[in-house]
Amino acid sequence: MISLIAQYADAAGPSVVDHLRQLASPLEGMRVVHVNSTKVGGGVAEILAKLVPLKRELGIDASWEVISGDADFFKTTKTFHNALQGARLTVSRDELEHYDQINRSNAESMRDVLESADVVFIHDPQPAPLLKYCPNRHGKWIWRCHIDVSAPEPGVWESLSPFVADYDASIFSLAAFAQRLPHTQYLIPPSIDPLSEKNMPLEERDVEKVRSEFGIDPDREMILQVSRYDRFKDPVGVIQAYRLAKRFSPGLQLVLAGGGADDDPEASEVISETREAAAGDPDIHVLTLPPDAHMTINALQRAADIVLQKSTREGFGLTVSEAMWKGKPVIGGDTGGIRLQIIDGHTGYLVSTPEGAALRIRFLLHNKERLERMGALAREYVRDNFLLTRHLREYLTVMVSLANRAEDRIELA
Repeated sequence: MISLIAQYADAAGPSVVDHLRQLASPLEGMRVVHVNSTKVGGGVAEILAKLVPLKRELGIDASWEVISGDADFFKTTKTFHNALQGARLTVSRDELEHYDQINRSNAESMRDVLESADVVFIHDPQPAPLLKYCPNRHGKWIWRCHIDVSAPEPGVWESLSPFVADYDASIFSLAAFAQRLPHTQYLIPPSIDPLSEKNMPLEERDVEKVRSEFGIDPDREMILQVSRYDRFKDPVGVIQAYRLAKRFSPGLQLVLAGGGADDDPEASEVISETREAAAGDPDIHVLTLPPDAHMTINALQRAADIVLQKSTREGFGLTVSEAMWKGKPVIGGDTGGIRLQIIDGHTGYLVSTPEGAALRIRFLLHNKERLERMGALAREYVRDNFLLTRHLREYLTVMVSLANRAEDRIELA
């Protein structure tokens, strides 16, 4: 049976897999724990679902823990999420105390695992206070921030920063996302898994089955946005762009596909707003999909002529690279990590308004040769920069660096 790590050789190249084994060699037996707030929904859970098993296969004793919390806790952490990305929101003293108390309770239940680990990765704000409740920790602790905190609401950042200041290091997706902290900072963009159900090759009959299930006409052009129903993803703005583009392409169809996540209580409100904006148009399909609808999303992305990710704020936006990997040009919001993935005019387009998105949709639908060439360039760009193997390599490099006290030169056996 072919090992999991060897299966990536076809997508990423044999030399990439050999390099991973070389990097992991001095880390064999190291105990590594990842902690986040949900097993399903969102890019962090998707990445950890493969990153942790790959580390194990490379000889690292890796595990994944999930904190638990009540509705009030997740409402507060959603406020954190939005405010750290610039929304003018506040967190009350009572909310902050409850957030802290939930983390104290979680620390009590997983303290033995966390304090005995050689490296602990804490993902995003939800579990950030765990560190202060593990005073006898043995290893290095890293705060991995997946969101854009370049211009946070000051009061909320002041509330969060004491929880993360004492970490040994932090990781951000882009330099522009980072805040000044009193420790070493690393830059690691997220990635997609080319072997997952969401990204693996599909037969045309699988794509046609999904079209039929949702009433999508295969003979008419279709644009798509896949994302959680979150106001920062701007699904209503996508509908506005579609309606403007439809004036020049009367047969155009729009599919909005996504769902919520276990740690996002706001999704149902955004779904309602989106359905209201789409009301009366049979060519707008607003789909609410379960967290495990990976094959469906894969098929929808392959069925689309153009994929959008018209976010107004975005930590990274894995759906951009997912669509590009399938040879689709992506029209994305000119923000955050989308800028890192889309080379404007080369692998897709960056836009700031529904009018700008509509203009690019119109151009590509009337220039099919350009559309296809842009999609082919997009796929190669993802192969070189945004596959899971690159992500794993950089995590291993951070671990080697910390194990060697961040020396300037590290010799690999």
